[in-house]
Amino acid sequence: MNITYRRDDGTPRTTVEYWEARYQQRDQVWSGRPNQALVREIGSVTPGSALDLGCGEGADAIWLAQRGWQVTAADVSETALSRARVQAQRLGLSERIDWQRHDLAQSFPAGRFDLVTAHYLHSPAALDGGHTKLLPRAAEAVARDGLLLIVGHSAAPWNPDLSAEAQLPTCAEVRAGLNLAPSEWKVEIEEVVELEHTGHDGWSGTRTDNIVLLRRIGRGIP
Repeated sequence: MNITYRRDDGTPRTTVEYWEARYQQRDQVWSGRPNQALVREIGSVTPGSALDLGCGEGADAIWLAQRGWQVTAADVSETALSRARVQAQRLGLSERIDWQRHDLAQSFPAGRFDLVTAHYLHSPAALDGGHTKLLPRAAEAVARDGLLLIVGHSAAPWNPDLSAEAQLPTCAEVRAGLNLAPSEWKVEIEEVVELEHTGHDGWSGTRTDNIVLLRRIGRGIP
């Protein structure tokens, strides 16, 4: 059963309400494997500090920590973060990952990072314009010579609520929303990829994802 993005009275759920309901519906929502784009694009990058936005149950953050990154991982759902903490502790990675609860439309992790990742930050819950504000804040968190990796669905056929209500921007729309100065950023990758996918509730088929990887080259950036 999908979690509808509206309450019984027809008003939109908050982001917290939507995702807590989603995670509490089952013991494990995601596969436990890191996202393919992260592995492909970051696997050969020298480890440093990383910020994982919308970390969910922690697979990406754990994968990064296993490769030597010091990770700050943020999510809106305390249920998801609790599961992630348990898994990180089981693998002996608790000292390498700082799990933080944030509704990213309202609060944001402090600091600058060598890598900032945002995978599938789509939600049919009410975001109060948060997605528009979020990506520029993600860019601000990137240190000089650091990387910003943004991966998103171009459509979500397995989830009609998400397809109808969430923002699913193209690569060009992602870059336009970031509004970055060309003198301070270099586009490393901008592409659309097709992947075989088994989604929630047994949906399977081909999904199309957008990948944007940017490097911050601005002088004077700490």
